Amino acid sequence: MKKLLSLIIFLLCSFFVSAQNYYLAIGTYTGTGSKGIYIYNFNAQTGKASWISNTDSVTNPSYLTFSHDGNFIYAVNETNGNDPGKVSAFSFNKNNGTLTFLNTVLSGGDDPCYVAENNADKWIAVANYSSGSASAFRVNKNGSLQSYSQLIQDIGSSVNKERQEKAHVHETVFSPDYKYLFTPDLGTDKVMIYKFNPLIKKPLQPASSSFVKTLHGSGPRHITFHPNKKFAYLIHELSGTVTAYSYNNGKLKTIQEIPTHPENYTGAIGSAEIYVSPDGKFLYASNRGDENTITIFSINKSTGKLKLVSYQSVLGKNPRNFIIDPTGNYLLVANQDSDNIIIFKRNQISGLLKATGDEIHVPKPVCLQMLKKTK
Repeated sequence: MKKLLSLIIFLLCSFFVSAQNYYLAIGTYTGTGSKGIYIYNFNAQTGKASWISNTDSVTNPSYLTFSHDGNFIYAVNETNGNDPGKVSAFSFNKNNGTLTFLNTVLSGGDDPCYVAENNADKWIAVANYSSGSASAFRVNKNGSLQSYSQLIQDIGSSVNKERQEKAHVHETVFSPDYKYLFTPDLGTDKVMIYKFNPLIKKPLQPASSSFVKTLHGSGPRHITFHPNKKFAYLIHELSGTVTAYSYNNGKLKTIQEIPTHPENYTGAIGSAEIYVSPDGKFLYASNRGDENTITIFSINKSTGKLKLVSYQSVLGKNPRNFIIDPTGNYLLVANQDSDNIIIFKRNQISGLLKATGDEIHVPKPVCLQMLKKTK
């Protein structure tokens, strides 16, 4: 009986420990010593990270994503206009955390900056920033990519003549039910909305409400959905604001506009990433420019409205991307220009962040993704 009890305790402890461990994938800009994609182990119980592996010759994997089954990683390859943009596929060994290159295809435009996969792992969608287009790719059974099946070109401009001289698609985000794709366009001050049908060759068709217009000069960048699927939040790079929306069946309705910086702030603005905590109680937004902070908002779960809680220094420069681990215990910030990823402990009651003193050092980190370990 004692041996059986000991075995049960051991198995429970083993399960608890494994449930707290995640693969952390880091996308970077290469050319300054970076190897491309880095894989770390991250323990969501202790907040500790340790290196596992990295690629050796991937060009500017500035955004990446795991497939839903965790067997593959897809990464965009920015080329700064020197060559056409590309997208690369890798198989991912979930036993040892190593990557194997599969293939690369053209993204259909210049400077791809975002990639998202559908829930069946049969399609990916890519945003081409400099050329202002979105493209859809079918995924082969072995995880490799076919050439793009569809390329949609945005047309237009807005009031900021330097940054909004033409379309600049910044993101491709599937709705929670994967029936729609949302593409914020920084250059046109619009979020385009498409129906997504994975069964046809060209899976994207304009939705009945084909776009929402944002404030002139705002520069919509990234959109995220609340866990309850009733609200969405859009961060604007140029105005340093967040728009809160009610969401229903592909339609967005504005309920609030709120700044991510203090009222008396006069420095350069460069809002970047936005993320809702797993419990749906808080929203976090990163500010680049002269701020280098994370803005923390509480979320009214009934109305979806935001209320300012605090500002947190990122202890680095240019916080382009960040992530909250699935347990909600930690928030990790990738600081592109200080070559570090700061690990913050997250207070799940107050939403506040506290630096743990631990950080990861890699050149030019700009994207963070996590996958739960199964062993």
